[in-house]
Amino acid sequence: MWNPFKKSDKTDDPNQMGFLQKLAMKRFASMSEEEKMKMMQKMLTPENIAKNKEKILAVMNQMRDSGQISADQVELARRKLGL
Repeated sequence: MWNPFKKSDKTDDPNQMGFLQKLAMKRFASMSEEEKMKMMQKMLTPENIAKNKEKILAVMNQMRDSGQISADQVELARRKLGL
């Protein structure tokens, strides 16, 4: 029997974003190019990368496993970020 309260089986779907993630994506999309570049430069400082190295690697591996990016792209990103 169909249960309207049953949770979806697609828990690892990358297109399923939470409320705050959707808000952040909308805000990022509405930013000017200068603001985006400024934010990315701040985020990719060596201090931030060193603090979040494990998280960055885990996300890249998850993206590779789900087929969003290839193994070559993961290696290229690791080299560019110095991981």
